[in-house]
Amino acid sequence: MLVGRDAERDHVERSLGQASSGRSAALVVRGEAGMGKSALLDHAVATAHGMRVLRGVGIESEAELAFGALHLLLYPYLDRLDLLPGPQAAALRGAFGLSSDTATTPFLIGAATLTLLAELAAEQPLLCVVDDAQWLDRGSSDALLFAARRFQADPVAMLFAVRDTAVPFHTPGIEELRLPGLAPGAAARLLDHHSPGLTAPMRARVLEEADGNPLALLELGAARLAAQREGRAEPAHQVGPLPVTRRVQETFREQIVGLPEACQAILLVAAADRFAGMDTVLRVARAVGADTSDLDAAERAGLISVTDGELTFRHPLVRAAAYQCATHYQRIAVHRAFAEALVTPDVLDRRAWHLATATTEPDEAVAAELERTALRAERRGGAMAVSAAYDRAGRLSVDPELKARRIAKAALAAYDAGKPDRAARLAVEVTSLTSDPRTIADATLLRGQIEYERTSPEADATLACEAARLIMDSDPERAVVMLTEMMCAGRDAGALPLIAEGARLLAELRLPRSSRPRASADAQICWGHLLSGRPEHAAGPLRAMVEIGRGPDEDVMHRIVAGFSGLMLAEDQATVAVMEMLLAEVRASGALTWIPYAQEVLALAQSLGGDFLAAQTSLAEALALSTEFGMDMEVAVLRAISVWLTAVTGDEPRCRTLAAEARPVLDGRHAVGIALTSWGLGLLDLAAGRYGAAFDALHAVCTGPARYDFLVRAVPDLVEAAVRDGRPGLVADQLTAFERWAAHVDSPVATALAHRCRAMIEDSEEHYRTALDLPTGRFDQARTRLLYGEWLRRKRRRGEARAELAAALAGFTRLGASTWEARATSELTALGERPSLEPAADDALKNLTPQEVQVVRLAAAGLSNKEIGAQLFLSPRTIGHHLYRAYPKLGVTRRIELAQLGLG
Repeated sequence: MLVGRDAERDHVERSLGQASSGRSAALVVRGEAGMGKSALLDHAVATAHGMRVLRGVGIESEAELAFGALHLLLYPYLDRLDLLPGPQAAALRGAFGLSSDTATTPFLIGAATLTLLAELAAEQPLLCVVDDAQWLDRGSSDALLFAARRFQADPVAMLFAVRDTAVPFHTPGIEELRLPGLAPGAAARLLDHHSPGLTAPMRARVLEEADGNPLALLELGAARLAAQREGRAEPAHQVGPLPVTRRVQETFREQIVGLPEACQAILLVAAADRFAGMDTVLRVARAVGADTSDLDAAERAGLISVTDGELTFRHPLVRAAAYQCATHYQRIAVHRAFAEALVTPDVLDRRAWHLATATTEPDEAVAAELERTALRAERRGGAMAVSAAYDRAGRLSVDPELKARRIAKAALAAYDAGKPDRAARLAVEVTSLTSDPRTIADATLLRGQIEYERTSPEADATLACEAARLIMDSDPERAVVMLTEMMCAGRDAGALPLIAEGARLLAELRLPRSSRPRASADAQICWGHLLSGRPEHAAGPLRAMVEIGRGPDEDVMHRIVAGFSGLMLAEDQATVAVMEMLLAEVRASGALTWIPYAQEVLALAQSLGGDFLAAQTSLAEALALSTEFGMDMEVAVLRAISVWLTAVTGDEPRCRTLAAEARPVLDGRHAVGIALTSWGLGLLDLAAGRYGAAFDALHAVCTGPARYDFLVRAVPDLVEAAVRDGRPGLVADQLTAFERWAAHVDSPVATALAHRCRAMIEDSEEHYRTALDLPTGRFDQARTRLLYGEWLRRKRRRGEARAELAAALAGFTRLGASTWEARATSELTALGERPSLEPAADDALKNLTPQEVQVVRLAAAGLSNKEIGAQLFLSPRTIGHHLYRAYPKLGVTRRIELAQLGLG
């Protein structure tokens, strides 16, 4: 009976109704133990008419067993795995130990969970309820929350009950419903219904102590009613301000200690391993000397139920009390008996953890078993289970070097699992345990990667340098990885001394000529030259790196280096090609944490190349994922790109809001990001004719620590602001550096921009025409036509001016660059024109959301809904929903018509 929970019950029922009507719903029910979360889930199950119900539960003692809870939840439907895309099916088989052929990633398992639940929902509306979600193993919780966040148009409701604990259980992106204590009147009604006959003083005491907690009302009321009927005095230990959960657990403890000792022993066995079947529980109970016939006493007391050979505790707190009631030595004996009973290949992980729990001193045999457990979890993609197993294996190691290596692996796995604080603590510990340079270097590099987000990219670069120095002679290829981290982080920070030091160390490495590590090292040495304002001889190695990045079988870091190298050369299309290859690979492998970094480079190339719609689409996905993964620094960098993009498209309020959000995170930490923000704000002022403000913002970009990065491309905007503001002499140094860069990188875009600058400075038609003859992005082309058209109007060459300005206006209109469009319109109006444009062929895409753009383009390329869903980590039905919404905006009615729109 749900008393006093009308509003909460209605909320849950609305979620079920929403799902039944085809609109997905996800809800987290939060509260302290005993507050009625389980009762609310039970109500949801009882009222889920016409829905298929899946139920799961988290158990604290089983949090180290990778994907154990997910396996139990989905086990009845594993025969549907063949309906999933191949990589997803393989991922779930690997996660559940059904296959050991390939390693997998947590996000691919999340995508597989999403798809499998969507397949079930396609047959019948689905309700998935998970109780005590805070105790799920990390792999299971990540997979289920990943799916819950991505259902949109599927008849799926997902409900999670989460108990308040000392360690918060975060569920970003999912609606929450908090259960407070019952109101006094409702609390009194519940108590009187279940414990009638309490004396007035006893009734008042129960209401006071329970403080509105329903479970406390039931258990304390029943205990005091029994004591009252038997004439027993109030137990002394229940006097005082104990937390409600402890009071309830004490009540369960009293009931358990009143049972026969043999019955208590059986309850301890059952509490120690939820996965154990009844036959195993009884076998282990006999091994520790318990008389299994005494189990009936616990069932009569209502603490457990035995149905179809399965023992179930009445409440998680009963399980906890049964375990905590036992002495330390009793618990050790039970875990040791479990280890002896679990001998088949399918239970080796459970055996290893029972052994570890029963072992109180270093024991290499047990440590080795746990290490094998970690390796199996690694293949299944359960990063947190990997970390826990390696950590415990390290604690049980006899050899100090083995201990250090195992704890180092635990640290890395914790980082992969999204636990940076735990990873940092373990990594620091490793450096105090060993003198092995490789182990210390790996731990130091990990500390740096953590510090990138926690403090600054410069801190990351400093630690990566320290790590590389340790192994430069012994393992130069590994040192390239560490120095790549140093150079990338140093570049982000604008830390020129660190960049110079990284380039020097890369040059010292003894690497085989013509090898990929050598090419990567050479490219980053050239980064050092470029970022220090010395572009001579840099273009060749950088172009070689870009070509390597476009080849098959390249790792992620090589492609990232290649992408940034392309940006530094102003080779936007080559950069796009490299990043699209990388994105295809990380999508296929499920390595979702790389997607925001790849999309960052891609969005920059698309923005600078004038493909604004594609850039907006890339940024939308990257921002959603980096926000979901808690990558705060990356979120700020992506917002900085959005500042630039919204500036050129003319959305001033949004531009300034994004800048205000990004700057506090980036300022003093990420020089490239803060300069990009300033560039965007400078462009905003330039387009609006606020030339003094534009000059100030752009001058800061072009004289700052990141001025020779791809941000060198802000110089033409600075030159325009200076000329318009009557201060061309103040940008001579910046223009000289820009022309030097353009001459050495020798790309059409760089050369065209250099000619545009010279045209403005020298008032030269020849330079304008040369700039227009070179292939550039659509935005740069339209900007040059606008400037040339303005120059022609000033020279009173009206007809020629009209043609250039009309072409500029058409370009700005297609791009959605409204402020620049207004400027071109103003110039044409000054010529006596009333400009009007035919709608551009691709205008319809501007009416789509970024996700609709992604879906439509993939559908136009011939992919099915299931294939698109696998790429974008959405359900096929959600993909269909996006297409259904996009068709009217595009003026089509059938999928086949998309291919005729030229949307690729």
